[in-house]
Amino acid sequence: MHIQPFFDKATFTVTYVVVDPSTKACAIIDPVLDFDAPSGRTSQASADLVVAYVRDQGLRVEWILETHAHADHLSAGAYLKSVVGGKLAIGAHIAEVQKTFAKLFNLKAGFTPDGTQFDKLLKGGDTVDIGNLKAVVMHTPGHTPACLTYLVQDAAFVGDTLFMPDYGSARADFPGGDARTLYRSMRQILALSETTRIFTCHDYKAPGRPDFAWESTVEEQRRNNIHVRDGISEDAFVAMRTARDKTLGMPHLILPSIQVNIRAGALPPPEDNGVSYLKLPINAL
Repeated sequence: MHIQPFFDKATFTVTYVVVDPSTKACAIIDPVLDFDAPSGRTSQASADLVVAYVRDQGLRVEWILETHAHADHLSAGAYLKSVVGGKLAIGAHIAEVQKTFAKLFNLKAGFTPDGTQFDKLLKGGDTVDIGNLKAVVMHTPGHTPACLTYLVQDAAFVGDTLFMPDYGSARADFPGGDARTLYRSMRQILALSETTRIFTCHDYKAPGRPDFAWESTVEEQRRNNIHVRDGISEDAFVAMRTARDKTLGMPHLILPSIQVNIRAGALPPPEDNGVSYLKLPINAL
């Protein structure tokens, strides 16, 4: 197996291409669509780096895998599917997320909150074939109800559930999030073999660390994670996470991101003037 990361500094997101060299099959995990909020313009520079890599290496995209409906970047899943193919998958609990935000954004005609925007809805215990590689799906909710971890051989792609040991854990105050559930999901991941590599979806570079990083091991996380290392109880974590979340502002791109990501990376349908619009709910959050 080969793992190729692509770090998008604008959103602090890491996209991964997981390659089976024996068959040239690959999966793309958590791709980024560039979005300039002041102008409302999307672009594909970040995604096109992935496209170039796939084509240069002669790879066949079998899957585009989302760990969850992100609140900090727009998904390039729909764009990549149109350019390099592959089936687009996310956790089956995405329907819960869709129902919550369909209500917030008053989405009616043309949007059905049942997950059918995706090609495949995955549950814990499912497997996804990437050539001769097999990705085992772990349902790891808490950050959102639909969060998944993809375990491919000795590599776990954990989305936002865990960060680097010096940064800790994801927030749990989004709709459907829960700190106690998050703790249990993290401990599920940390029950894997100590040599399992942990690949996070984001890195915000903790104070004092000179470089961005996104790979650790279960052993490093259990020893050093500032929020969930061995010896930190569930109750202590819940108290810390709940207090910390109350101090956090909304992610910069949460409103545009969610509207696109619950649509599997597609923009809202154009209106009668041919333009797509993203809604901005006033005094609703």
